[in-house]
Amino acid sequence: MEYIREPEKQIPVRYDADVFVAGGSCTGVFAAVRAARLGARVVLAERQNCLGGTATAGLVNVWHSLKDTDYKEQIIGGLTDEMVGRLVKSGAAIVQDDPSLAIQFDPNRLQYELDCLVRESRIRVLLHTVCVGAVTEDGRISAALIENKDGRGAVRAGFFIDATGDGDLARYLGIRRYRHPVIQPPTPCFLLRGSTDGIRVENLIRSHGQEFGIPDDFGWYGPVPGVPDIYLRADFHVLGEDCASAEGLTRVEMEGRRKAYALVDLIRRYTDRQVSVAALSSLAGIRESAHYETVYQANGDELLTGARYEDAVLNGTYRVDMHDLDGTVTFKYLDGSAIRMVGAERQSVEWNWREQAGLTGEPARYYQVPFRVLVQERYANFIAAGRMLNADVQAFGALRVMVNLNQLGEAAGVAAFQCLHTGQTVQQVSGVEVRNLLRAGGSCL
Repeated sequence: MEYIREPEKQIPVRYDADVFVAGGSCTGVFAAVRAARLGARVVLAERQNCLGGTATAGLVNVWHSLKDTDYKEQIIGGLTDEMVGRLVKSGAAIVQDDPSLAIQFDPNRLQYELDCLVRESRIRVLLHTVCVGAVTEDGRISAALIENKDGRGAVRAGFFIDATGDGDLARYLGIRRYRHPVIQPPTPCFLLRGSTDGIRVENLIRSHGQEFGIPDDFGWYGPVPGVPDIYLRADFHVLGEDCASAEGLTRVEMEGRRKAYALVDLIRRYTDRQVSVAALSSLAGIRESAHYETVYQANGDELLTGARYEDAVLNGTYRVDMHDLDGTVTFKYLDGSAIRMVGAERQSVEWNWREQAGLTGEPARYYQVPFRVLVQERYANFIAAGRMLNADVQAFGALRVMVNLNQLGEAAGVAAFQCLHTGQTVQQVSGVEVRNLLRAGGSCL
């Protein structure tokens, strides 16, 4: 590769803050809000034109259950529960006891509610803003570099949170990263105008999909509450692309749009339904890219058997959910049931992983993750929270969904405040104290 030299230049410090958050997904927003509610001055930078990430720009309008597997005890509270309450009150969400589609919402209304939330918390938000680097000295970060319509600038802060999903700031900082042998492929989503009730869309895909360049692939769909005749469609993966590369991500986004219109054409040709594309996502539903090392790696066996931690900052029940490179999907549930599915019609094989492992007794009703999954060793004032988390393949399959990552965001925000308030490094701060502050803020831990 050839190189050119960029002339050295002075970078203006545009903002001073206690906490800087890169990435305005719900993970990032909830980190920012938690820190702000405790008294921190927060700057939040987001590269899209809205907050919410996968839930809004990605149109993935489903959050999973906030209850245990018996649907008797609420195990997830905090800002996820607060936001669900706002959406239900506005008629923009429905809640039901279901392992897959427990909370369905209008992604556009969520954009608005997140805007309200950050304004109420007096957070300075910068949309259309990319974090492009960091300034460090003696194991601490002094400033993050950003670019937007004002040009290049710096945000000086006492603590820094990377909620970009891919770990963009962590990469600039040189934190050791790794990738799993199989990177779970993305699913671009779109909104469909017109009902497909009574139509076996999966059968159409299997029988005629090749005519439109649509493979026989696993997918799902659901309504958009409060918006009549509009449905979320997530009918296909984009296989064989790397969402951590510029060219790979570009191909994913373009292929997602092509397949959306191909599916509409397929339905129109072989049924009497005049459906149409109502909206395309501006962000593909990325499941996985890179991971960054921390002092603890989330372990799938510990999750599935319900290990408990005194410094737990996350409760969850979402199944181990692993998408393979050929579109095969494998689910493992806490009760021991497991299923592997392939194709639009979900041809399946079932087994019981608890029986295979020789486990007896009552299965866990939910799992936990300790605070130390967020603690890296290189910088005193930095946390990465999001799908870049340090987890083995099984644990990542369960933890990567939004109701789980939302909680890690809240924990990151609380930990940032604790570090600033006590003068401790992130390696020194007490995970138990972080948990106690989360509880005081409404979390169910």
